[in-house]
Amino acid sequence: MTDKTTAPRTLAEIASYHVHVYFDDATTRQAAGQLRDHIAERFAVRLGRWHDVAVGPHVAPMYQIAFETGLFATFVPWLMLNHGGLSLLVHPNTTNPRRDHLRDGMWIGRPRALLADRLPEQTDAPDRAGEVNTRPDGSVKI
Repeated sequence: MTDKTTAPRTLAEIASYHVHVYFDDATTRQAAGQLRDHIAERFAVRLGRWHDVAVGPHVAPMYQIAFETGLFATFVPWLMLNHGGLSLLVHPNTTNPRRDHLRDGMWIGRPRALLADRLPEQTDAPDRAGEVNTRPDGSVKI
């Protein structure tokens, strides 16, 4: 018999994923913009708005990318190869945003600090990927 506290969690818990792309100054903001353009050309994702100041649990300026679970296997490896030295946090979206960001996420590039007290422990429903706002036409090689 498996103890419920140690039973493996299922992938069905993950409603979608987020990537947070961090930048610090004009140079890294430009690199973040180039990365954003390359992503929009290649992947069907929802690009979030630019935050030029720290917001929520994030202690650096950033923008967010939301994407469906089925895209993980191609999108995340592409980010690993093409992050351009930027710090990226990739995390699942479940009903526990604090755990998603702090324990279950993974960093590409240099890890950044996050403010745990600004993340709820539990939510009624996980974030969904939302409406795709990119228009990749398949002509650009991944």
